[in-house]
Amino acid sequence: MSTRFRYYTATTLDGFLADDHDDLGWLLRQPIDETGPMNYTDFIGDIGVVVMGATTYRWVVDHEVGGGKPWPYTTPTFVFTHRDLEPVAPSIRFVSGPLADRRQTLLDAAAGKDIWVVGGGDLAAQFAEAGMLDEIIVNIAPVMLGSGRPLFTRPADLRLIDHGRNEAFVCARYEVVGPDEAR
Repeated sequence: MSTRFRYYTATTLDGFLADDHDDLGWLLRQPIDETGPMNYTDFIGDIGVVVMGATTYRWVVDHEVGGGKPWPYTTPTFVFTHRDLEPVAPSIRFVSGPLADRRQTLLDAAAGKDIWVVGGGDLAAQFAEAGMLDEIIVNIAPVMLGSGRPLFTRPADLRLIDHGRNEAFVCARYEVVGPDEAR
């Protein structure tokens, strides 16, 4: 199987990744079976590269590393940003410019495994727009925030390929068919 670009995330029922203050408290309160459908452990086992934007990187640094935990990813991590940030682990690289210009670098670093587009929603949408997003795996929580960081920021056509329930979450896996050209 060839390397896939995959966006694995959780969202509220009304389509937000975080609230207006980048808080994920809504997510951390939800029950989940760590061995249930579309679980993180099975997913991360197939990942060779992690990709994220600067806001996601800062959140992980502030809430995980800043809380005394080590950087959570052992795989190479590419942070797409124009900001001047400091790496908190030797596996982190900061990159900028068109996504297509980084495609081969990401594929090489993944060494045949998949590439996880962690977030945020705008970065994932940019990957889709560049033809570099194969799947979206989303765990939908029974919460509505009303506003916040959106799951996705551009139109796209998807095809449902799997679904299930994991405790409080409705889990769905979609193939990205392409950008929605009708809008």
